[in-house]
Amino acid sequence: MSVNRLDFGIFIAPFHPVGENPTLSLQRDFELVEWLDRLGYDEAWIGEHHSAGYEIIGSPEVFIAGAAERTRRIRLGTGVSSVPYHHPLILADRIMQLDHQTRGRVMFGVGPGALPSDAFMMGIDVQRQREMMDEAIAALVPLLRGETVTMETDWFKLRNARLQLLPYSKPSIEIAVASQVSPAGARAAGKYGLSLLSIGATSTGGFNALSSNWDICEGKAREHHQTVDRNGWRLVGPMHIAETREQARRDVRFGLEAWLDYFRRVAALPLAPEGNIDDAVDAMNATGFAVIGDVADAIAQIERLQKQSGGFGCFLQMAHEWADREATLKSYERIARHVMPRFQAVNGGRVASRDWAADNRPEFIGSAVQAIMTEISKHTTEQEEKEQARQAS
Repeated sequence: MSVNRLDFGIFIAPFHPVGENPTLSLQRDFELVEWLDRLGYDEAWIGEHHSAGYEIIGSPEVFIAGAAERTRRIRLGTGVSSVPYHHPLILADRIMQLDHQTRGRVMFGVGPGALPSDAFMMGIDVQRQREMMDEAIAALVPLLRGETVTMETDWFKLRNARLQLLPYSKPSIEIAVASQVSPAGARAAGKYGLSLLSIGATSTGGFNALSSNWDICEGKAREHHQTVDRNGWRLVGPMHIAETREQARRDVRFGLEAWLDYFRRVAALPLAPEGNIDDAVDAMNATGFAVIGDVADAIAQIERLQKQSGGFGCFLQMAHEWADREATLKSYERIARHVMPRFQAVNGGRVASRDWAADNRPEFIGSAVQAIMTEISKHTTEQEEKEQARQAS
């Protein structure tokens, strides 16, 4: 299936340095979603983490409930709910309630859990998390469709389980499966006919796996008599866009070092290059992991992803605070004003109208000049006639 209009959104882990006030950090996250709603972004996905001090939202559902009351149209997704941490019935019930509270704006992202330290604290074997995710999805999908489920695994039981509420969204809530480099997410999305959320799309491994992961997704869908749609495929990557490349590099000196430290020393994903800030910016731009540059660089990155993937439905910026507040908000605005229109065909009519007016300008100007001269002549004749009448009297 071909890709229609390219949507834009944000993936909020979030990333907040441990030395800052966490209450104010969460407040900034709410304000950011409000800002994106006003700018016309389509989606915001909110993460779930329970350790390591940097990604401080423990319940994306609680955050979404608050963000929904502050916004009008932006869709809000769990990005993602770590399903091995939750009993499927309870998790499905919370998502269904959000579907009604948001009047159909909620999206349900699922994954195995990103931080090994989270799983350790709950006594969950990291090696089993992807298997547990698949088992949970097998229950979550029918529950969220209003079906009755009886199922037993070695970590949960369901006995004639059903939700009290039916979906507000028709036919049901959109579910997206997180994918990094491994094929687990793509396999699950295809098996159950769900959307795909490629969180590491711009990392070297994730980028190289884009095409093969979609092939895996489509193959599993055929095997299980499901269908998948590229319009539901989200790709995630970080950007900071300024007026010039030089200004963008100056901007990220504000907070990039703290982000690099987190990914070098704590986080499970090896995303941060070594070296000083300048070396890191050079490496992140050169590998295509990030865009720290201008509008043209942002456009080139999305075109690169389209070519590599064969087409996808939504580009999600990975939220960060590499730059200060003003520069960060300006970056999102610059993308909304100058990058999004490039991929959404919103100015086709304006361009056609401008070119038509330019091509026919000699005729239009000639007619306009003739109209002016006609009015001048009429006025002159009228004045002359009045003067003749005055003299005759």
